[in-house]
Amino acid sequence: MQLNPYIIVIILSSIVILSYFYTVISKKTNIPSVLLLIATGVGIKYLTTQYGFAAQNVEPLVKVLGAVGLVMIILEAALDLDIHKEKLSLIRNSFFSALMIFIISSVAIMYLIVYLLNEPFDKAFIYAVPLSIISSAIVIPSTSHLPEMKKEFIIYEASFSDIIGILVFNYMIMTKVMNFQSTLFFAGRIGLAIVISAVASILLIYMLSKIEGILKFFLVFAILSIVYASGELIHLPALIIILVFGSLLNNSSLIIRGPLRKIIPQENITDILKLMKTVTAETSFLVRTFFFILFGYTINLAVLIEQDVITIGTVIVMILLVARYIYLRVILKANLFPELFLMPRGLVTILLFYSIPVSKQLTNFKVGIIFYVVVVTSLLMMVGLIFFKKEDTNYLQTTEDAAI
Repeated sequence: MQLNPYIIVIILSSIVILSYFYTVISKKTNIPSVLLLIATGVGIKYLTTQYGFAAQNVEPLVKVLGAVGLVMIILEAALDLDIHKEKLSLIRNSFFSALMIFIISSVAIMYLIVYLLNEPFDKAFIYAVPLSIISSAIVIPSTSHLPEMKKEFIIYEASFSDIIGILVFNYMIMTKVMNFQSTLFFAGRIGLAIVISAVASILLIYMLSKIEGILKFFLVFAILSIVYASGELIHLPALIIILVFGSLLNNSSLIIRGPLRKIIPQENITDILKLMKTVTAETSFLVRTFFFILFGYTINLAVLIEQDVITIGTVIVMILLVARYIYLRVILKANLFPELFLMPRGLVTILLFYSIPVSKQLTNFKVGIIFYVVVVTSLLMMVGLIFFKKEDTNYLQTTEDAAI
């Protein structure tokens, strides 16, 4: 059975309108809109099956939307980051929080997979990496009602978590892993990405300041997407380019000084920045909507109630909570609420999971574990946000450097 093209247009438009209402509901109730989108995807699959439509393989489309969404979300986050001397402590703490929690989580999950599923260490670690990455696609849109200090910490931490996780994942899927030559080669790629980031960002900002008319954003987005996709094809950490570009554009006064002011007028950058922020937010909303609905469509609810899926998934969630508690409370000595619960897994986890080469896939790992962890961590975030009150002034850091 095939749908009329006009029916398809109505359905797609209705999904966008529904997602908008989910956003409104999320702001009122603190229920993550992502959960509502996933539930909608599950419902669509059920209804289409009931009415005789054949189930469609949407995984390739999920991968494409995931890659585009990742670029948009990191760009959106970078455009909101203000870099000043007084925020160096915040940036440092958020980076080490992302790094240390990622290391603790990934190593613990690796040993869990090895012990329970009897899988080799290298392949187990590849699966542990996506599960150890905070989803900026879910957590960043959910921080709007948090105090500014907490909001910025979560944005930085989630962005760093994405980048660290993707770098490690790209390294682990290389042909030769854990030897000096491959490590040195990969380190060289990171250095190359940083150099490309700085040069490309300045050139893009210059190009934006000279383009006449209003058709600027999607031209730049197309260029950034090509750079990102090309980098991923050769396992170059191209996501750094996106983050650096957005950060430099939002903090252009740090680099556009002296003679550069004559070449790139600051007033041009201000207008461009407003346009970029608006269109980026709208596009991210659109991509995120269809990604999570399609992801929900791929979920088989039956696998979520399997005993081994529940057992392993629950232990993984507990590992993530303990790792987060250890760093935030014991090392950073910071207030735990609601940061402890703001650790959802989502877009990057799903995207990397689908990107695992066949030669490195596990034989005993069930895909339901990924679905379970994504849903449960999103529910935990919902609990944290619901019980957090903005007027509570006890969110201030417990130490001078806590910056949360």
